Amino acid sequence: MLGLNKKDTGLLIIVAILTLLAPFILNPFPEGSAMAQFNAGYPDLMQRFVIFGIFAIGFNILFGLTGYLSFGHAAFLGVGSYSAVWMFKLLSYNIIPAIALSVVVAGLFSLLIGFISLRRSGIYFSILTLAFAQMSFALAYSVLSNPKFNLTNGETGLQVYADDPQILQGANAPDLPHLFGLPMRATYTMDVGAWSFDFNAGYYLCAIVLMVVFYLSIRIFRSPFGMMLRAVKSNQQRMNYTGLNSKPYTLAAFVISGMYAGLAGGLMAAMDPLAGAERMQWTASGEVVLMTILGGTGTLIGPVLGAGFIKYFENIFSKINDNVLHSWFAFLPDGLEDAVVFVIHPFIGKGWHLTLGILFMLVVIYLPGGLVEGGQRLLNRFKRKKSNTDDATSGKTEPAE
Repeated sequence: MLGLNKKDTGLLIIVAILTLLAPFILNPFPEGSAMAQFNAGYPDLMQRFVIFGIFAIGFNILFGLTGYLSFGHAAFLGVGSYSAVWMFKLLSYNIIPAIALSVVVAGLFSLLIGFISLRRSGIYFSILTLAFAQMSFALAYSVLSNPKFNLTNGETGLQVYADDPQILQGANAPDLPHLFGLPMRATYTMDVGAWSFDFNAGYYLCAIVLMVVFYLSIRIFRSPFGMMLRAVKSNQQRMNYTGLNSKPYTLAAFVISGMYAGLAGGLMAAMDPLAGAERMQWTASGEVVLMTILGGTGTLIGPVLGAGFIKYFENIFSKINDNVLHSWFAFLPDGLEDAVVFVIHPFIGKGWHLTLGILFMLVVIYLPGGLVEGGQRLLNRFKRKKSNTDDATSGKTEPAE
C-alpha cells in the first residue's frame, strides 16, 4: 500500500484510526460526571495534539535519525506562525496560501541556520541552535516590532486588523481562517446519551495533514536517504573516512525538520490567527525534545504519542484545583480529606510540571525507548503468555508417548 511494507501500513492505519476517531476516544466519560475532568475531546486541545505531533515528527527526522540535538526548533515554529498571519493580513483568510508560505519561509530560515550550525556537532551544535532561537525570539519581541516596519507587533503579538489590505478577501468570505469558505471553527456537536462529541473542521484538516506528513516520514525513514542519516548517527567520522560527505545529508535533514516545524506553526495560526514571540522561546524548543524522548527517539509513532502525552498533562492536570480534589474525596472524613488534598496539591494546577517531571524520570529510567518501548514490552508479554497458554493446552490434549 502506497509503497509501504505490511508493518508500516499497519502503523499508518493505526495513526489514521486514532486521529479520525479522536472525538470518541478522548471523551470516555459522560458529561457532568466526576471523571469528565479527564475528557480531552474538545476542538482546541485535539488541534494541539495533532499540531504538536507534526512538530515532533519533524524534529524526530533530525534528532532521531542523525542524532543532532537541536535546542532551537521553536524558531521555525514561530517563523511559520508569523508568515501565516502576514498572509492573512495581506491576501485573505484562506489558509492554503498561508500554510504554503509558512513552509517555504521556515525552510529558507532553517537552511540559513543549519548551514552555520552544522559546522559543529554535539553540544556545540545544540548551543548554536539555542543561540539562534533566542536571537530570533529577541528580534521578534523587540527589534522587529519597531513602529517603522513592525513585522511582529512585539509583546502584543501579530494579528489581523480591520484596516489590513486583504486584497483577495471576497465580500462573502468568512471573516476568520477558512478553507475555500469552510471556517476552521465550524463544529458539529453530536449528543449520545450523557456523552457529547465535537467534530471540528479545523481539527480534521490538521488530522489529514498529520497523516500525510506521517506517511512522508515513513518514506524518509525507509529510503536510502534515511539510511545515510542513520549512518551519520552511527559513526559520522568513519563515514567521512570512506569518502562520503555527510554535510549535504545533515543539512537536508535539518531543512526538512524545519519545514515540518513551519507547517506546525502555520497550522497554529490557521486555527487561531495570532502569532506571538513566546512560540520561539527556548521552553518551546525544550518541549519538543521532551515529546520525542518520551514517545521514543528514532521511532515513527513515538513523537506523536509523546506530543499527546505532554499536551494532555498540560491542559488537563493543570486545570485540576483544590475544589475539584475536595469534590473527589468528599466521602472521606473531614480531617482525612484535607490531608489527602494537601498531599496531592503540589502535583496539580500550577504544579503539573512536577508530575510531568516525575513521569519523565520514570520513563527515562525504566523505559529508555520511551512509550513505544513500553507498548512493545506489553505486546511481547501478551504474546508470551498466549504462547504459554497454547502450549499448556496442547500438552493436555495430546496423549502421552
